[in-house]
Amino acid sequence: MMSTEKYDSRFADLETWPSAEALQALHEDQLAAVAAVGPALPDIGRAADAAAERLGDRGRLIYAGAGTSARIGAQDGVELTPTFNWPDERIVYLIAGGDGALVRSVEGAEDSADNGRLNVLKAQAGKADIVIGLAASGTTPFTVAAVEQARTLGALTVGVANNANTPLLNAADCPVLLDTGPEAIAGSTRMKAGTAQKVFCNLFSTLVMMRLGRVYRGMMVDMRASNDKLRRRAERMVVQLTDCSADDAVEALKGAGGDLKLAVMLASGFEQAAAQAALARHGGNLRAALGEPAEIALRA
Repeated sequence: MMSTEKYDSRFADLETWPSAEALQALHEDQLAAVAAVGPALPDIGRAADAAAERLGDRGRLIYAGAGTSARIGAQDGVELTPTFNWPDERIVYLIAGGDGALVRSVEGAEDSADNGRLNVLKAQAGKADIVIGLAASGTTPFTVAAVEQARTLGALTVGVANNANTPLLNAADCPVLLDTGPEAIAGSTRMKAGTAQKVFCNLFSTLVMMRLGRVYRGMMVDMRASNDKLRRRAERMVVQLTDCSADDAVEALKGAGGDLKLAVMLASGFEQAAAQAALARHGGNLRAALGEPAEIALRA
């Protein structure tokens, strides 16, 4: 039996416990889910580095899954555009049951391997793309077939499962096991397994964006300043990164047309044409464009 489906006798009669005790137990189980990601960090790092190297200037992040896993993948992907200015057209969702399954359960859809393969073919996944398959069981036919098909087309595949030695992990170029074990409510993988998958997505996509130069000094310098709150954040970032005045930050952002990286360079004393050329030459990497050393320590 899969570990995520096992019954944990510690939680027998959980529903009869006083609320404070039940919540304490559930909270501790969530903390255990986060801890379960720890042993997978080396695999997550290898997958993220490989993804960043493969994506280039046209590769896509393609999330594949069913049910809770699909919704977790979509939640991660949709945040990459406002946070890191990742292009909308470079994010694809392959969801068992279609987009409607994001807000309404379509349970039987996950059983169709044919639809998993068809979705990948329709998306025209290729060698520059990264396909991330998420499934707590590691056996979901839709997700396993999607990853298998993507791999045959040359895409880099990442398989994330909460059970060891499963078809999804065996099918992927980069397998990631999140060994969360039995759930407090047996089989309810939206709980521990889902939490661990969300942590994986946070770590994986953030590291990918860091490696692609979309983070500088711990700040989201590719952020889209699409509302007043984010415009104020952009102004504060320019001030923090250049030690210029608040007024100068506003002027730099205005001169840069809202482009935060360009504004930092203008506030740092670069002429506009030279700043634009440096950013283009270094693929938008602000650290490199400013002429700073990478200072990345590679650890085994």
